[in-house]
Amino acid sequence: MSKKILSIEISNGDAFTDLLFNALLGFAFMFFISFALIQKPQDGGKIDSKAEFIISAEWKDGNPEDVDLIVEDPEGNIVYFQSQQAGLMHLDRDDRGGLGERIVIDGVEKLNLSNQEIVTIRGYMKGEYVVNLLYYKSYDRPTTVKVKVEKINPKLELIYFNDFFLKKTGDEITALRFTLDDRGNVLDINQLQKPLITGRVK
Repeated sequence: MSKKILSIEISNGDAFTDLLFNALLGFAFMFFISFALIQKPQDGGKIDSKAEFIISAEWKDGNPEDVDLIVEDPEGNIVYFQSQQAGLMHLDRDDRGGLGERIVIDGVEKLNLSNQEIVTIRGYMKGEYVVNLLYYKSYDRPTTVKVKVEKINPKLELIYFNDFFLKKTGDEITALRFTLDDRGNVLDINQLQKPLITGRVK
């Protein structure tokens, strides 16, 4: 009789040991799987842009003039300093020339002398885009502005580049108009003039 009781106690102990071992094995397996799923960055420094096109306007660094980039999409949406997001377009940088050029980095105030406005187009919309320049504040002198359009995907491609001459405050000119198909291919580029916001700015 005593031998039978001892046999049952040993059997219960083995079952508890098996349960603990299986639980430990399960935790070890889950740890291994979670560790294996952690991926190291393949390209350290590479940033995947969400934009399909980048449109930029640049003028001489350090100059106080305020030039505005204005873009209209095929549906008539317009982005500029008073409407910085519309449709698939976004004004990423509104540069005011000599204003707002002081920035603080690590508690130290520095001058950012770069003069550049940037609009991104974050998807393909079939139809014509109009890219205008507005000389918002001239300080009574003309300036030259470089306009560039780049297609980002599937690889960086320069679509357009040219210099434009703005004479005085209030001048608005069309730098270019370009037409896209539904896959983002550029079908046509021209410079037919089309004012977009002249008369709205006060």
